[in-house]
Amino acid sequence: MGRRSSGDDYKFLQIVDARAALNQKVYLIGVVIETGLPKQSKGTDCFCTIKIIDESYPSPGISVNFFAETMDKLPQVLTVGDIVQLSQVVMKTHGPEIYDLFNKKFSSFAIFDRKDNSNFLPYQCSLKYHAREQDKKFILDLMKWLEDHQIDTGLTDLHSLKEIREGERFNLICKILHVCEVEKDKWMLLVWDGTDTPPVTIKTKLEEELENPLPLQSVNSPLPRDILCTLPPLGTVLRVTIDRCNEKLGINLLKSNRWVKLINIRCELHTALWHAVLMPFTKLCYLPDEDDIILQRIRDHDERRKSKWGWMPLSCFPWPSDITETDYPDVPFVSLMRVLVNPKVAGKFHCVVRVVAAFPWIVEDFRSPSGVYRIRLTLEDPTARIHAYLYAEDAEQFFDGYPSVYALTKQSNLLLGTSEGDDGSEMNDYSRIPPWIKCCLKSYHIDDSDIWGSRNFRIFATTLKV
Repeated sequence: MGRRSSGDDYKFLQIVDARAALNQKVYLIGVVIETGLPKQSKGTDCFCTIKIIDESYPSPGISVNFFAETMDKLPQVLTVGDIVQLSQVVMKTHGPEIYDLFNKKFSSFAIFDRKDNSNFLPYQCSLKYHAREQDKKFILDLMKWLEDHQIDTGLTDLHSLKEIREGERFNLICKILHVCEVEKDKWMLLVWDGTDTPPVTIKTKLEEELENPLPLQSVNSPLPRDILCTLPPLGTVLRVTIDRCNEKLGINLLKSNRWVKLINIRCELHTALWHAVLMPFTKLCYLPDEDDIILQRIRDHDERRKSKWGWMPLSCFPWPSDITETDYPDVPFVSLMRVLVNPKVAGKFHCVVRVVAAFPWIVEDFRSPSGVYRIRLTLEDPTARIHAYLYAEDAEQFFDGYPSVYALTKQSNLLLGTSEGDDGSEMNDYSRIPPWIKCCLKSYHIDDSDIWGSRNFRIFATTLKV
């Protein structure tokens, strides 16, 4: 049945009734459960989709397709559960699907905060929207219904970052930390959920480290330090890029510092680094901060951060490999991101890392002609990847002096996760699974005029036990 406005000018239909009014203009009030990413249509307009429900049709909801001249005229829903009022939208069909079409020439919309019943003022509305006193009752009825109704978006396969798999499409609840343009017309989201992405097999040849070194991040442009220092130091910050076919996406409308549900994003690996891609059909919902899943994620993260040993990568529990020992075994571990954002240039840290590359890669070249060790290792954990040097007396302690080429090769193979033959030589350095090891790191600068730009890292007080 419809819900008639007291003025009798028009009648709000329940969704279940509106679905039967094909090709007619209808008036609806519904609860937003999903929003599509705004983008440029094939014509001159901008386009987005939202999905709404009401008490007559709580699942799966009905889609509303919006067209507007500019991105900022499209609906920008702040939180799943907010209420939208729609006037003169046309009921249409596409195959078996029934949807609402918002026509910019005669339709209007208004969006209301689901918790604000003090003045019933929309936080966004279209130019043709006209507020009516009698409409408040219908908005209030939906607000009351929401108090006892758990919104069901129909998704049961929600994942965390620790569960992602290469090449799969997945649905992720995460926090958008930052939105940035990494190069002209190429955008990136930094998202986080407090968990760690799983470690991956390194599929690059060691001898390629000279000409094609393993990159420290999945994009060419490094993040400036002022942004880096705003990122959480525990848990993976995943880079999410925009697919080429999405170049006209309204990325500037995405909001930082908000928890969202990203629906249908694709996970990929570039040079053994996780990243994800927003697809043309990716959808998102901004979630309220009091959402049960979000609160649990935050509690889990806070407990991990407070634990003395909680800063270890999740995948190395209950403990990292025992192939190394440090001179400071009782010092709590920190992440590589914590190392990077340390407020002082110089510092000393206890970390759990993997050695994913070495330069030089031939053990005979580990020392200079004068006999001094000089090696650059690439270290990673779930939060970051850095270069760290093994040099002089620190390397002497690490390798326990000056072992033979045979013994040094076995040590290097073990550290890098390389398969080896009976003679200690490398058999397969193209598919490596380096172990998690404990090490001590110290940071320092080499240029007084550019202390942060010349900051380096060095392994010290660590011994490889082979």
